[in-house]
Amino acid sequence: MSEARPGAGTSAPTVLRMILGKRLQELRRGAGVSLEDAAKALRVKPLTIRRLEKAEVGLRILYVEKLLETYGARRGEIDEFIAMAERANEPGWWHAYRDVLPSWFTAYVSLETGAKTLRTYEPHYVTGLLQTHGYARALLRAGFPHDSEDDLERRVHLRLRRQSLLERPDAPTLWVVMEEAVLHRAVGGPAVMREQIDRLLEASDLPHVSLDIVPFATGAHVGACAPFTYFRFEEPELPDIVYSEILSASMYLDQRSDVAAHLEAHNRMSLLTSSADSKALLNRMRKEYS
Repeated sequence: MSEARPGAGTSAPTVLRMILGKRLQELRRGAGVSLEDAAKALRVKPLTIRRLEKAEVGLRILYVEKLLETYGARRGEIDEFIAMAERANEPGWWHAYRDVLPSWFTAYVSLETGAKTLRTYEPHYVTGLLQTHGYARALLRAGFPHDSEDDLERRVHLRLRRQSLLERPDAPTLWVVMEEAVLHRAVGGPAVMREQIDRLLEASDLPHVSLDIVPFATGAHVGACAPFTYFRFEEPELPDIVYSEILSASMYLDQRSDVAAHLEAHNRMSLLTSSADSKALLNRMRKEYS
């Protein structure tokens, strides 16, 4: 997957659209149809077929039906696929926040919503899925200093709504590795930080949440780099994906070597501390904000 920033690319794919794109690719290859021949069936360029398969564009129903007929699919299979394609083309819940949701981050919210496993590394701030209202508001105010109060509250509401996935019956596993520096950065002041630390302590007791805090005493380590999130999905059609960002770019990586490097870094960082030590550190820092 390529770098995406504001103004680049199209609407972000839902996970279902990514799955159907993969299936279209598998059906085409299974039928022995080349990209060029598939494109001729639709009277489009091969790039259009490639973008459909990579979920870079919406699934046009007429295109999907013609391609499936070209690949020799039975009528029942075609009807079932079309029904799923119509669902995949429906905007996600986050579409209602498109006025305050950067285009380059829309794909992230979609992947986050559909993932079975999330692993994050955060060197600077508490991960968005565990932020309190006060912490999120202070952080977003610093990031968007010119926002109106209404826009700021919508950004906060969007961030907090993302957290509802942790309350689902099929909630994903969340494994957070965070630097101790995050706890020393007093976002919003002492009261906000006490509340935020309470939230982290509460979350660390959830069966599907793990929280590791790498202490200063560890010194230099492999993960001292930009924040990243690793996504794994239940559907076998989807590859593991890593999202990472720096000041001037964000990247969605699905090359096996890139994903493996980030996964190894996350594993190695998690060994630098323990759940018990992380909780002890949280409790010590809470006292400092009292």
